[in-house]
Amino acid sequence: MIDGDTLEVEFEDGETDTIRFIGVDTPETSLGDVSPEEYEGIPETDAARDHLYNWGQQASEYATEELEGETVRVVTDDEGDRRGSFGRLLAYIYVGETNFNQQLLDQGYARVYDSSFSLREDFDSTEEEARSNDVGLWDFDAEETATPTPTPEPESGSGGDGGVETPTPSGDASDPYDCSDFDSQEAAQQVLEDDPSDPSGLDGDDNGVACESL
Repeated sequence: MIDGDTLEVEFEDGETDTIRFIGVDTPETSLGDVSPEEYEGIPETDAARDHLYNWGQQASEYATEELEGETVRVVTDDEGDRRGSFGRLLAYIYVGETNFNQQLLDQGYARVYDSSFSLREDFDSTEEEARSNDVGLWDFDAEETATPTPTPEPESGSGGDGGVETPTPSGDASDPYDCSDFDSQEAAQQVLEDDPSDPSGLDGDDNGVACESL
């Protein structure tokens, strides 16, 4: 096996060839080559790439276990290209009566490759069923694996509910502020509302308004 959808075969006459399974595509076995956008419903995220990379490895292992050393039947498709862009023979692989290409779809190791071939309708139906049942590589929960958005920290020096920036206290804990510390009456008012006991005496006439001179 070369990977999950490609293998080398030796025919009865001793000739060898590289077979690319027609109509299916397993995830790449190189992380840098993985393309989540090719798999419907799989998002373009690092978690999704890792997920597909792992399934590419599993597809390769599965194909090796199922096909290595086996006698298989190689069948080309008159409705599809005979060879791919890399010169590989495009064909179905049969183990007994089982179409292994379609078995990869059924077990969730592959997607349907967007090309023309006679079994396209059957392959599409097999992939759709695997997707709807979250089989194999389709079992990916984007919400569970997404990195949560952190809650923003309040800006340093910001006030309470009003969100008005307040200055650093100039005094001690018993008398932290003076009206001259504030750039605006709103900022002084925010401090008063945050601590109505008014230890700094910002509301000198006790009318609920801080630093009226600002």
